[in-house]
Amino acid sequence: MTGSLVVQVGDLLRERGLKLGLAESCTGGLVGNLLTNMPGSSEYFLGGVVAYAYEVKAALLGVSWDTLNSKGAVSRETVLEMARGARKALNADVVVSISGISGPGGGTPEKLVGTTWVGLVAGDGEWAKIFQFAGDREQNKSSAAEAALQMLLDYLQEKLK
Repeated sequence: MTGSLVVQVGDLLRERGLKLGLAESCTGGLVGNLLTNMPGSSEYFLGGVVAYAYEVKAALLGVSWDTLNSKGAVSRETVLEMARGARKALNADVVVSISGISGPGGGTPEKLVGTTWVGLVAGDGEWAKIFQFAGDREQNKSSAAEAALQMLLDYLQEKLK
């Protein structure tokens, strides 16, 4: 499924002349890897920031320490700040951001392992969605990457409002 998502996303970005950027945390660059597996992706994919640690989220993406300390890295607020920061840094038309708890540890009663937020920021709006995945670490990372690509496809197909 992910392969066809990448093709569809790439085709729509190319058709619309849009430049994409990424801000990835728990996926560790997986979405960027999937995108760059496609020949010609340099036409629409600018690059991404893998911001795993709080310090990198703050220093490179401009996520506020107040947000990180009060809401945590896995939150609506954080993924939107990550996406805003990457959009500015990369001069991208649209940015997708991902932050989650892949496991097997790191979960809390409030944020279980598999909890993942995906954000999308573009010139015409901002969106964020929470997901709860139930796989092992690798499966959760793969599910998060697929959810991010699906959210991007939904945006490009004008399904996000």
